[in-house]
Amino acid sequence: MTAPYQPIACALYDAFEAAATRARVVRLEVTGEDGVRRTVDTRIRDLFTQDGVEYARLDDGTAVRLDRLAIVDGSRFD
Repeated sequence: MTAPYQPIACALYDAFEAAATRARVVRLEVTGEDGVRRTVDTRIRDLFTQDGVEYARLDDGTAVRLDRLAIVDGSRFD
């Protein structure tokens, strides 16, 4: 079962948007559905909303809920 979406802080959204606009590689800490955190170095290709949930589409095509991301380039947002 998926936890309800928790809207993210504006500062975090701004960091994602800046990374996507500049198409630069960022280090993200992602918490999976299983609760396990992993670190990835990737580009954010797109930010989008679907059914009231905000997502980042990563370089490999994966869509990740924004409330599952805790770190952007060393800045902690959780």
